[in-house]
Amino acid sequence: MDRDSSDEDDDRRNLTYRNDTTRSSFNVEELEPQMRRRSKLTFHKGYLFALVLPLLIVFIYFSTDIRSLFTSDISSFKFNTVSGQIRESQLQALHLLNQQQSSLLSIWNHTFVNSNNITTVQFDDIKATLLTQITLNKHIQQILLSPYKAGDTLQNGTALDPSSAGYSFHRCRKVDQKFSERRTTEWKPRRNKFLFAICLSGQMSNHLICLEKHMFFAAILNRALVIPSSRFDYQYNRVLDIEHINDCIGKRVVVPFEDFMKLKKNHAHIDKFICYFSTPLPCYMDEEHLKKLKSLGISMGKLEAAWKNEDVKNPSRKTVKDVEEKFGSDDDVIAIGDVYFADVERDWVLQPGGPIAHKCKTLIEPSKLILLTAERFIQTFLGSNFIALHFRRHGFLKFCNAKKPSCFYPIPQAADCITRMVERANSPVIYLSTDAAGSETGLLQSMIMLNGKTIPLVKRPPRNSAEKWDALLYRHGLEGDSQVEAMLDKTICAMASVFIGASGSTFTEDILRLRKDWGTASICDEYLCQGENPNFISGEE
Repeated sequence: MDRDSSDEDDDRRNLTYRNDTTRSSFNVEELEPQMRRRSKLTFHKGYLFALVLPLLIVFIYFSTDIRSLFTSDISSFKFNTVSGQIRESQLQALHLLNQQQSSLLSIWNHTFVNSNNITTVQFDDIKATLLTQITLNKHIQQILLSPYKAGDTLQNGTALDPSSAGYSFHRCRKVDQKFSERRTTEWKPRRNKFLFAICLSGQMSNHLICLEKHMFFAAILNRALVIPSSRFDYQYNRVLDIEHINDCIGKRVVVPFEDFMKLKKNHAHIDKFICYFSTPLPCYMDEEHLKKLKSLGISMGKLEAAWKNEDVKNPSRKTVKDVEEKFGSDDDVIAIGDVYFADVERDWVLQPGGPIAHKCKTLIEPSKLILLTAERFIQTFLGSNFIALHFRRHGFLKFCNAKKPSCFYPIPQAADCITRMVERANSPVIYLSTDAAGSETGLLQSMIMLNGKTIPLVKRPPRNSAEKWDALLYRHGLEGDSQVEAMLDKTICAMASVFIGASGSTFTEDILRLRKDWGTASICDEYLCQGENPNFISGEE
């Protein structure tokens, strides 16, 4: 096939370009028309370039950060592939976390239908742990999403805010005491009918429990209760708000000993002196206490036992009917002692708020001075979220070792139990109420750590005039009173977020009563290293 002249020229040009280094001659006639064409083409390209260049510069100026073009490290281009891999890994992790969240929510909604095989505390711990994982999962997703400006919502809409989605949960929440469901009796004293309280066993905590039971007896028998004299018993008005009891009942049901003696013109006679227990010693009353009563202007007849074989070591359960039959009388003044170990209507007596109808949270309450001092101490040293620990040691070794298993724990074991509670309660500080020596508390402090951080054990410091939290006690002459300080300890412990008590201690028992009555009891409250939610127990001070 013949080719036209233009094809031949193109072939010639191609051959000339490829073989210009090997040509042996220079043909002017062939080159001349070629030069004219190139000159024309060069003119058009130059003109076009001159027009396009300014436009290109303007476009680059407005669309590109010129500085970055010159300041960028050329090595950054090598990481384009790595960045893509990181992005892909992040998206994969996000996808897996999203799947995990769906699974956790499924467990939350369907697994815990039947929890009969585990305790309430264990069940709540599982739920709290599960919710923590769900919340943590959401936090991780937000972190992964942050570089992509995706906000707080996932594409599939499964991001969870536990508080707004109805999944909020407080691991150590307060116990619902159901005060409205209490079983109560009215306290309506008959005119000029009195019950003289006899409380002699143990220390102050035992006496307070004994006094509370006497109030129940007085309500059953329709008598006013006579608070013992400080010359015969403790000075109750230094630690208790006596008038608070009368205000809560709405009538004068409790009478201080001094007022009672004025009413009896400084000479009173106990018409019947009945001992609840006959063994080992009737009424816990020895000759010394009998002499003290007589020195106060009290006369009495012979002691008599309500039951012949009632032993403090093995008290039998009694009912309201039993009390009415054995202690009911038309005599003006009767005395009953000692009822600390008495087991009368236990469930009724131990319910929050007590067995007597009243308009307050609790009948037996610390004095106002002690309450205010406790609040000021908490505000100064602890804050609202703290654990209270009653760490009983002195004289407790023998008592605890008589139990099987023993309730006296070595410091390392106690520290481990306390640390677990700190983690569960999420509290930053512990209030320490203890009679332990400094060597023990120092070791205990050194061993209570969580996540590498020491959890401070705070004790009430000695009196310092520069500190004002205890100024009220100092001004009223109550500073240094051992019973006032003990009640202050109990009050602070009763206000804690979580309480760890000593099993078998009436000091702990007193705190538990206050916590129940005040509504501060937590589902995390427990006896040290026993993992059980405490209830009232009989024990030794």
